[in-house]
Amino acid sequence: QLQLVESGGDLVQPGGSLRLSCAGFGFTLEYYSIGWFRQAPGKEREGVLCISSSGEGTTYADSVKGRFTVSKDNSKNTVYLQMNSLKPEDAATYYCAAHAAGYYQPTCTMTGPSDFEVWGRGTRVTVSS
Repeated sequence: QLQLVESGGDLVQPGGSLRLSCAGFGFTLEYYSIGWFRQAPGKEREGVLCISSSGEGTTYADSVKGRFTVSKDNSKNTVYLQMNSLKPEDAATYYCAAHAAGYYQPTCTMTGPSDFEVWGRGTRVTVSS
């Protein structure tokens, strides 16, 4: 069974940092690009960023450029999302999702949720003083 498990969500003050993790089980992420999405209450799910199956290529939404950094450790089958300078508008449930892009592809495209085949259950990030 293909499974993604997110962790690391927490309550943080504005300006603070968090690191989220997304671990894959039952499949190897070397064949999958990973997208991070977030959804705040009452809002649509939005794409935040993606990382290619090789880990070499990344794409970021304008709202998080310069503040969020994604990395991938294929040896641990895990993707990490480092979030710095957090703002109240970053508060949401964060989901990671996998797209079968092919083995060790260098680039990823931040497409919509329907393009991703495997989803985690999400981890909540709260940004508040």
